[in-house]
Amino acid sequence: MRRAARVVGRALRTPVTGPARGIRKVTHAQGAGESGLGRLIELHGVNGAGDVMITVALASTVFFSVPTDEARGRVALYLAVTMLPFTLLAPVVGPLLDRLPHGRRAAMAGSMLARAVLALVLSGAVATGSLEMYPAALGVLVASKAYGVVRSAVVPRLLPQGFSLVKANSRVTLGGLLATGVAAPVGAGLQMIGPGWPLYGACLLFLGGAFLSFRLPPKVDSARGERRALLAADEQHLAAAVDARWDPVTTDDKTDDKADSTNNKEEEKDRDGERGDGERGKGKERRRKGPGLRTVGPAVTHALAANACVRCQSGFLIFFLAFLLREHPLTGQSAAVSLAVVGVAAGAGNALGTAVGAWLRARAPEVIIVTVVGALVAVAVSAAVFFGAAVVAVLGAVAGFTQALAKLSLDALIQRDVPELVRTSAFARSETLLQMAWVVGGAIGIALPLRGPLGLSVGALIVALGWLTTVRALLASARRGASHPRVA
Repeated sequence: MRRAARVVGRALRTPVTGPARGIRKVTHAQGAGESGLGRLIELHGVNGAGDVMITVALASTVFFSVPTDEARGRVALYLAVTMLPFTLLAPVVGPLLDRLPHGRRAAMAGSMLARAVLALVLSGAVATGSLEMYPAALGVLVASKAYGVVRSAVVPRLLPQGFSLVKANSRVTLGGLLATGVAAPVGAGLQMIGPGWPLYGACLLFLGGAFLSFRLPPKVDSARGERRALLAADEQHLAAAVDARWDPVTTDDKTDDKADSTNNKEEEKDRDGERGDGERGKGKERRRKGPGLRTVGPAVTHALAANACVRCQSGFLIFFLAFLLREHPLTGQSAAVSLAVVGVAAGAGNALGTAVGAWLRARAPEVIIVTVVGALVAVAVSAAVFFGAAVVAVLGAVAGFTQALAKLSLDALIQRDVPELVRTSAFARSETLLQMAWVVGGAIGIALPLRGPLGLSVGALIVALGWLTTVRALLASARRGASHPRVA
């Protein structure tokens, strides 16, 4: 009897434990298990799966359940009530978490637990259509943003031996994309049972994510040797940051910030006079040691600007095409199928861009950004001129590919050009800016009339401005080469 029970139990566990072992083998390969990167990949997969469950539930309630005109009003209200406060809060989240580096695991777990609770709140709100859905959705956005900022700061601390940051970010991103691809149809199936079921699934996933957060290595919480970065394209300050050798214990942020101001000499003179002769020498020594916080060079800021325009176009396309394809589906297809086709194309392009980024290993990141964004401009213009079903699907795929590869190239530039002492902060702040760009693009997309050529022309203009204003500076940076040896 016991043997039969063991056989039955083993048979029931195998469909779960078998794939779990396979996933663990892939995520922990090449030293990722020993460094802790494998656990972060699994955590990011859980995060992506939970977020897509909430997206399915909200989209079904706000978007699909009412006529198009009413849906536009409800989505506009959703943007106003959630995205506008989110835009104001987003710049605060990054610097706030940047000041609390010793609690990164707790911050990630807190983000997961907050979304688990809010998913339960949303499960009741979507069933009744009550207004509490909007503040709860705002809370989910802010919590998800907080997780994203902390995750960007954590990756550099979990690099296996011989791993570049680009390769590590590629693995984490690809893990999230695969989990999202699996969770989306599961969420759609749960939605057929009831409007609250995808949110129950999200709650369980986020509870598991909170547990996984604390399984990350303790070194994630270490802030030894880190400083805050300012996003300022200043060659002089960058050179000072690279060449200087400063003591992070004796040089505080206030001194660094004042040393970076335009009236630096006058302020230092006044302070030296108050200190006396002995302290004056000490102050000069500190200035020689301290590079200041303006440590992000021109290549990084121009790459960030190009990425921001790509992300802005991404938010625009999501909202504009959602309504356009609902009103004018692809030939012979329903609105849901049309949206699914474009969504799958964008997801496939994103996954391909991530894989190509890992293969390229940060070779000439400036050239990569110029090339892929230029290609996106060409495709976006073609889609506006030759508007049609196939062209829209191709645009979605190229936009996903460009967003992934351009972001990985930006990561490579930050790793190459930003000193290690402020690199973690630079990742957090750049991610904040990209999130805000997506919000702005989404607002533009919801406001435009539903005319395909007009909307795609606006999308092409957004990304073209980013390409035209950065191409010259990025190519010049590529010709000059790295400002200091690459860390990869």
